[in-house]
Amino acid sequence: MMNVVSDVVRRLRGIACGAGLVVLAVAGATTVAAYPGGTPSFQTDVAPFCAGCHSSVKAEHLAGVGERATKELAENKHYANIRAGKGGYEELSADEREKLIEHLRAVDANTKLEMETPPQVEAGKTFEITLRFTGGAGPVVAIALVDQAHRWFAKPASTLGWRVVGPPTIIGNDGQRQTQWLERRPESQGRELTYVNVTGHASDVTSGEWGSAKIVYTLRAPEKPGAYDLVAAFFYGTEKATPLGHKVDPVRGKQVRGSFLGNSGRVDFTPVRTINVQ
Repeated sequence: MMNVVSDVVRRLRGIACGAGLVVLAVAGATTVAAYPGGTPSFQTDVAPFCAGCHSSVKAEHLAGVGERATKELAENKHYANIRAGKGGYEELSADEREKLIEHLRAVDANTKLEMETPPQVEAGKTFEITLRFTGGAGPVVAIALVDQAHRWFAKPASTLGWRVVGPPTIIGNDGQRQTQWLERRPESQGRELTYVNVTGHASDVTSGEWGSAKIVYTLRAPEKPGAYDLVAAFFYGTEKATPLGHKVDPVRGKQVRGSFLGNSGRVDFTPVRTINVQ
């Protein structure tokens, strides 16, 4: 039993961010819950390395790490489990497993994140950027502003000198402003985060309906003139967008078929934007 627990603990180490909060309780057995559910208990800046249970969308997001990059791609980290029919996927026939992969590819193909920024700003001045996204399975997706489009090397954008001014404005799938997630952080500690959760998000492969939302950040430019990069990381799930990818629990609702060990979440990035600070 201890070998099993040790193996799970090893796989969980560093996994608590992105679009999948994981809770581990060991009391004679191991229990994993709350995936995918965003990070309801953590309101702070993050970087994409924390989402160890997610798969990467593109190999270039792991440039320079050799063979490890290949292992992180959805084809090998997620779809391989489905094709092997293990870890929750054994209940599906071979044809159903291939259909599930087809659906998941459609989720990725229809998931887009765009960042609108000015080409130049004045040093030390405030300005707005807007992030618009569609797709992703939900029910929670997450966005983080970082310094580069790299899964394991990216740092929060604040390390380059960008500063968030005031709480980000989150407009959810229903067009309404969301504040509940941010308000879990004490106002006295400031809610100027580079990372946010967007709740109530949903997409459906079979109907071709893709959730959409946007986030508006007010940033203060670095004080020193120069060319500064800015990138947005996008954390999202896939399996709840297709009936083949989840089960329905009478108490907990939709539960992804592969659990967090199925690596059905994704990490993607916007192209790098270079903003001239004058």
